[in-house]
Amino acid sequence: MAEIRRAVTVAELVAAEHLYDGPARREAAERFLASPDHHLLIAYQERRPVGFVSGVELTHPDKETEMFLYELAVDPEHQRRGTGRALVAALAELAWERGLYGMWVLTDRANTAALATYRSAGAELDEDCVMLTWNRPG
Repeated sequence: MAEIRRAVTVAELVAAEHLYDGPARREAAERFLASPDHHLLIAYQERRPVGFVSGVELTHPDKETEMFLYELAVDPEHQRRGTGRALVAALAELAWERGLYGMWVLTDRANTAALATYRSAGAELDEDCVMLTWNRPG
């Protein structure tokens, strides 16, 4: 099983960039790490990053703080071995340790691998939710 650790340096974030949608941006990595409400946990196999999960704490004036699971990725060669489930469970444990009241994530209905991973980590499907998006003009 992979070892999971919270990223605390820009170098750790950059070392995991092969798992992201694109290359890490040093300035964005610095901003990410500067916020105590941003979390990125990395799974390591033989000291190599093989997966990550990121979460952001969200607070609204009429609610307590909850964790938004922003992104999850696992190297294709390490998928279906429990790494994704372990990362999600570790983020949930961090949320509970920090006293957060819940955790949530959005994914596509067609993303059966993500749905299975989240469910295996204890998530429940909310059939009532609908996602709407805005894109910056231009």
